[in-house]
Amino acid sequence: MPIEPTVTVLAGPTAVGKGTVSTYIRDHYPQVWLSVSATTRAPRPGEVDGVHYFFVSDAEFDAMVTDHALLEWAIVHNSHRYGTPKHKVDEALAQGRSVLLEIDLQGAREIKRTLPSAQFVFLAPPSWDEMVARLVGRGTETPEQQRARLETAKVELAAQPEFDHTVINDRVERAAAELVELMGLPAQVRD
Repeated sequence: MPIEPTVTVLAGPTAVGKGTVSTYIRDHYPQVWLSVSATTRAPRPGEVDGVHYFFVSDAEFDAMVTDHALLEWAIVHNSHRYGTPKHKVDEALAQGRSVLLEIDLQGAREIKRTLPSAQFVFLAPPSWDEMVARLVGRGTETPEQQRARLETAKVELAAQPEFDHTVINDRVERAAAELVELMGLPAQVRD
């Protein structure tokens, strides 16, 4: 019996490794379609437009909001906007693929209102100290931005009870396999 395609929302605090786990799933679990968000922020080193994000101007993002072309959108860290292009999710579901949305807490709450049938998974750090080390270690934010993100992370961690499941990101491969299993899919890794 074929598995009904589903939408699973993955959210969690800053620097918990949402992007790393999602990328691992994209690269190793072809049965999962990973949604690519649109954002108004500039690419980080190594990020590719259309693969990691759709990097768009403020005017392009405004047009997507006006045209109701986003399943959800939010302003993140009081600086840039992120959103999920609706037509891409609809296309993947129509093709029979299960969808993984890697989004922030605001976006997850919006999806909960607009698509309550989705499954919501909170990605948690193994510890606060580990999350701080990851944020500082990636070197993509100034110390002031790091402090702001850690304050936001405290609020985001308190939202864990809003989710259906929690996955601890202690090891990327293990967290990815657990998430794929929660999606109701066989957690068979593609080499």
